[in-house]
Amino acid sequence: MKNVAFVFPGQGAQYVGMGKDFVEHFRISKEIFLESSDAIHLDVEKLCFEGPENELMKTENTQPAILTTSVAILKVLESEGFDCSMTAGLSLGEYTSLVKSNVITFKDAVQLVKKRGKYMQDEVPEGVGTMAAILGLDREPLESCLEKAKINGIVEIANYNSPGQIVISGEVKAVEMAVDLAREAGAKKAVILPVSAPFHCSLLKGAGVKLKKDLELLKINDPQVPVVTNVEAKILTSRFKVIPSLVEQISKSVLWEDSISMMINEGIENFIEIGPGKALGSFIKKIAKIKGKKVNAFSIEDVQGFKELIKTEMGV
Repeated sequence: MKNVAFVFPGQGAQYVGMGKDFVEHFRISKEIFLESSDAIHLDVEKLCFEGPENELMKTENTQPAILTTSVAILKVLESEGFDCSMTAGLSLGEYTSLVKSNVITFKDAVQLVKKRGKYMQDEVPEGVGTMAAILGLDREPLESCLEKAKINGIVEIANYNSPGQIVISGEVKAVEMAVDLAREAGAKKAVILPVSAPFHCSLLKGAGVKLKKDLELLKINDPQVPVVTNVEAKILTSRFKVIPSLVEQISKSVLWEDSISMMINEGIENFIEIGPGKALGSFIKKIAKIKGKKVNAFSIEDVQGFKELIKTEMGV
């Protein structure tokens, strides 16, 4: 398989049971879960496989759990000869891309994202901020809605996921007003999301400041595989860009649609989503369709999906 990109999911993809069948079938996956548990002093295997769900949903637990699951699956693909010429991850998923590219070690990454989760959760008092998904409304009219809603406080674009799917974030009253305005502007759907904090907006700048101090203690390498960053939708060119990019990512928009468009323009034809959920594959197909491009999108969250990928590779 040529012209392959590995893409990795972010927070929201988690569910109780994720990664379980890979650990049951592959020793290398088991070892990743053990390494993660040892690194953050938490039984990550028990958390992912048994929950309880309310513990898995805590941001400081969710982030290392998703990262661990994604890397556990990634290692199996690599052991079977699968590799990529480019990689990207949605928000938290960018850390998995950095592990794939040997920019940071898995141990450092899992310890870092646990702290990242806590900083993000603690930065804004509960009840102050929220997020909403806006479906079926283009960027420009939605941005116009946000400008009007800012009379009620901070509200910004959090994620440009795919054509017609954008997530907004900010203070509760401003987000609620933006949702109402988006509906009036013709959005097919505009709903408040059940999240614990307003991610990817300027309210979280303080969390980025805290994360920067932790990042500065790590050994960071130049990427061995091109990594496309969320903040700029451009290829990360050197290790010196890593810290500014990850700090900004916490409080700036995730340019996922732009990132995938750029990767398609660079010749990527096969996208392999590695980790829990199948949302990224869905986004990729929508982005490619709008661009009039044909790409393949595979989602590998369980062993069955992995077997199907192998069959496709073998032309079966």
